[in-house]
Parts: sequence; structure tokens; C-alpha cells
Amino acid sequence: MPRFGGIATFMRLPGRSAATDLDVAVVGVPIDIGTSNRPGARFGPRGIRSESVLIRPYNMATRAAPFDSLRIDDIGDVATNPYNLADAVARIEAFYDDLLQNDVIAVSMGGDHTIALPIMRAMRRKHGPLGLIHVDAHTDINDHMFGEPIAHGTPFRRAAEEGLLDARRVVQIGVRGTGYAADDFDWSRGQGFRVVQAEECWNRSLAPLMAEVREQVGGGPVYMSFDIDGLDPAYAPGTGTPEIGGLTTPQALEIIRGCRGLDVVGCDLVEVAPVYDPTGATTLCAANLLFEMLCVLPGVVCSD
Repeated sequence: MPRFGGIATFMRLPGRSAATDLDVAVVGVPIDIGTSNRPGARFGPRGIRSESVLIRPYNMATRAAPFDSLRIDDIGDVATNPYNLADAVARIEAFYDDLLQNDVIAVSMGGDHTIALPIMRAMRRKHGPLGLIHVDAHTDINDHMFGEPIAHGTPFRRAAEEGLLDARRVVQIGVRGTGYAADDFDWSRGQGFRVVQAEECWNRSLAPLMAEVREQVGGGPVYMSFDIDGLDPAYAPGTGTPEIGGLTTPQALEIIRGCRGLDVVGCDLVEVAPVYDPTGATTLCAANLLFEMLCVLPGVVCSD
């Protein structure tokens, strides 16, 4: 089958497996009613799948071949509710609770960043308090948005309040832009999170940073949450809340590759809104970053 043919699944996976037969389940979570400005992330999973056909299964840089090491398949999308955010969150949480009854790692495609909260709730019940590597232009620790306690700007405050996170093992990387008050970043620091502002990343390799991050977050289960707006809009304009001065794609690769050796129990890539990038560059970038996440999961063997 040529790459442009067939049913679109992530990286042309068969899309026929039951979770009981898998080590890794790739899941779409098409929702964007948690966004506060530009919608469109509900089309992220479909866009990522379409562009992922360009990716080959062997990582030439790291020599990782995840499909040779692990049983991986795209199991489709969570059936979310496009009209009721509270119900959508409950559906996502129930889906992951059921999925994690199996010994499986969930790699999720958003969808807006609201999805991280119900996924981490299920992960906490499975694995205990989580370390977190969070790449984003925003800390997403708002107390409320328009009076709502759950939205795409609140998941990590709720996660901290609900005891989902081991605060000493949380790192937020790439945050920047304007805010409403210093608390937009300082609340995270007050919880014990390490906050790495984008300015600290400019014009440098992030490999040394990731050596420090591995020391900090190691020793327990780790969740990785990557908002595509962590990248500069020059690389990923197709998102709802772009911010200038962001990370480069090589830095994104350094961050993800720097997670190798950690006990990564799940990860997500969120906030891809294809409608704002007709070139497909953002979805292609997202698909490649998801592949890189597969390459650092526990159990993936890299050839010499």
C-alpha cells in the first residue's frame, strides 16, 4: 500500500489490536471545548495521523526501533462529548481507567491540554504520584478560567491539589510570554516545581539541562506532557495560543531524547490545531515528536 493510501492510523499501524495484546497504545483524544481562545485542537489527532505516514520506523539518530521492541498499535479515539466539558473529562478518565487495567503505556494525541488532568488521574491510580516533564509556553496552573475550575489552562494546578504529582519531581520547560501576574509562574515554584523559562533555553543545547532533569525526576513513574505551543510558532504555528521566543525543533528533540532511561509510564502531545497551519508543518512536527516519545519508552532497545 502506498503511503497516501489506506485508512489513516498513526504511522500506518494496523489499528486492529486489543489493549490486552499491547505494550503501548496510541490514543487520540479529540476535544477542544477546554480552550479559552482559538479552537481547532479537536482535529489534532486526525491531522497527526495523516502526516505521520511520512515517518519511517527506525530512528537514525538514536538507533531506536520501537516497533521491533514493543507491541504498539493505534487503538483509535476516546468518544468525547463536544458539548459538555465536565462529561468529556469524565469520559476520558473512564477510558484511561479501563485502558490501564492492562499493562500498557498510553501515548496520547490531543486535543487541548485539558486532557492531561483526567489522564493523570487514571495514571495516579495505576502508578502512584507522578513525576512530570511538562513542555509548554504556559504553566497551565490557573485557578479558574472564566469561573471554570477545569479547562486547558488549569490541569497542573488541579493535579497538584489532587495529589497526582510528586512536586519535587516536576519540571516545566519553555514557559514564556506575557501573563496576568508574577503568580502565573511563581505558583509553580511555590509548589516545588522547577520552572525553566524559555529565555534560559535560548541559543543553547538542552542536553545539559536534561541531565539535570533526569536526576530530579528519576526514581519513580514519570509522565511527559508536551504542548506543541512550547515550540516557537516559526516551527509550529498550528496551535491555539502561540507565543514568540519559543523552543526550536532540535531543542524539542533534545528534551524528549533526554528522557531515555526514565520510567515513562505515559505521555501526551496536545494543542495541535491544523486549521491554523495549512502547510501541515505543525502536524508533521507533532507526529515526529510522538515517534520520538515512542523511542524513549522503557523496553525500547537501541542498536549499537
